[in-house]
Amino acid sequence: MTSSTPYDVRDAEVIVVGSGLAGMTAALQLAPRAVTLITKTAGLPGGSSLHAQGGIAAAVGPGDRPEDHAADTIAAGAGLVDAAMAALLTRDGAALVRRLLDDGLPFDRAADGSPLLGREAAHGAARIVHAGGDATGRTLVTALAERLRATPSVRVETDAFAVDLVLRNGRVCGLLACHGQGWVLHRAPRVILATGGIGAAFARTTNPAEATGDGLAIAARAGARLADLEFVQFHPTALAVDSDPVPLLTEALRGAGAVLLDRQGRRFMPAEHPLAELAPRDVVARAIGRRVAASEPVFLDLRPALAAKPGGFPTVLALCADHGIDPFAGPVPVAPAAHYHMGGVVTDADGRTSLEGLWACGEVACTGVHGANRLASNSLLEALVFGARVARDVAERPLAPLPPFALPRPPAVAADAGHALLAAIGAEARTALYEGAGLVRDGLGLRAARRKLDRLAAALDTLRCEDGDGNGDGDGTQAPPPVVRQWGEARNRLLVGRLVVHAALAREESRGAHSRSDHPLPNPAHNPAHGRSERRTLTLTDLAGAAGPLPGDAACCIL
Repeated sequence: MTSSTPYDVRDAEVIVVGSGLAGMTAALQLAPRAVTLITKTAGLPGGSSLHAQGGIAAAVGPGDRPEDHAADTIAAGAGLVDAAMAALLTRDGAALVRRLLDDGLPFDRAADGSPLLGREAAHGAARIVHAGGDATGRTLVTALAERLRATPSVRVETDAFAVDLVLRNGRVCGLLACHGQGWVLHRAPRVILATGGIGAAFARTTNPAEATGDGLAIAARAGARLADLEFVQFHPTALAVDSDPVPLLTEALRGAGAVLLDRQGRRFMPAEHPLAELAPRDVVARAIGRRVAASEPVFLDLRPALAAKPGGFPTVLALCADHGIDPFAGPVPVAPAAHYHMGGVVTDADGRTSLEGLWACGEVACTGVHGANRLASNSLLEALVFGARVARDVAERPLAPLPPFALPRPPAVAADAGHALLAAIGAEARTALYEGAGLVRDGLGLRAARRKLDRLAAALDTLRCEDGDGNGDGDGTQAPPPVVRQWGEARNRLLVGRLVVHAALAREESRGAHSRSDHPLPNPAHNPAHGRSERRTLTLTDLAGAAGPLPGDAACCIL
């Protein structure tokens, strides 16, 4: 800290926010440029990438083509996929995965060194590359984290919670963050958001606790354009146990032969879809969800997959053991859970957002490649492809020097904001979003969720102080960093929840992962001749116009 400012000021060429696959890929690709990588986790790696059991989809097998992969991606996306972006993803992705294989990254391989390829739902070919069996995410990001630590041009700041962008005349000038030692202004002309998804905004999710939608909320408060926020993918087969998050049972199990059974032990997916257990995720999730909602348990029989691939699912076996379940003895209980957000900050093919100086990649971004329903194992691929594309664009695109700007004031968080109160607000917000904007929605439930989230946002806003010192008494003390982070995550969850509800209310049809019981069919008016549905974009101003005042949401550091 200095005597003239309430926080440290640090200069950087590029700020990367996030320590998952997309963020680490961008940081590594930017070398030797000076990069500061900020993550709220205690170390590298972090985020959902670490927990990804599925593999990376890429057309690298004999006879497979990127065009076929793109066609499967478009088909799964229910009319909302940008065909040009899908072609880019699958073309660049195949080349990138081949390079990673040549570089010796620890992918699972046959005796001749070729990659072992699996098949997952809605793929027309076996094109899923795995690492460590069902520990692809952990294996890959751990290897990248080792490379990142050995890269001298990258400075990693852990336990650093990104709070708001700093803007001057619509230009990004840096990022305000709360570190373990207090507030820090990271002054930089280029900021890359790679913060992952919003799963932890829902009460039942496969995502880790840090997936609170921070990047989406930060971009929204800054006025960035957003799109497709109503499309939240629920993974069909999360283990039906009482835990937070709930353990994921990878789709690769069904690709290897695992089958879904009702309480009588009968398969039901063949009657639901021609692809049965390998139908698109939204189809499988709703088929299971209908039965669970009717108090009919659903089970996944893992034994065919475990027999077909001995030693292929160590993560799944460990998760089952942790919960006292023996998958060799019988089928295991499953239920859908919030898993992946197809929407996000609108970007172009190079990750540029609507704000000068701001890029986004990975799950926080909305590139158009997923549409209304992400194809299995395209998420890690997207992180790799667009992390690299963002890095290339950031390195090559000239920007004018930063304009002079006044130092912003940090958000004033009440020092006496207690853990229990913030935890209660966060828990209620997660329940409201899960119940009102879950697997199947309707207008009545969405409006009830909106009212509840609005009330919680107003309650959270009472924990802000007027004098800016953190406790309202003007003596210069501030809320400690753990309180600031907890408050900030609750603030982000609430904003993200309200944005999702707003978008879900506006889309009066069912399409892909967005299912409304009061509008059960796709709207044919949203299917133009070129085969792509209407894609709606919005900003925080649209939410304010629909929902009234937004306490605390518009407090971005705009100068």
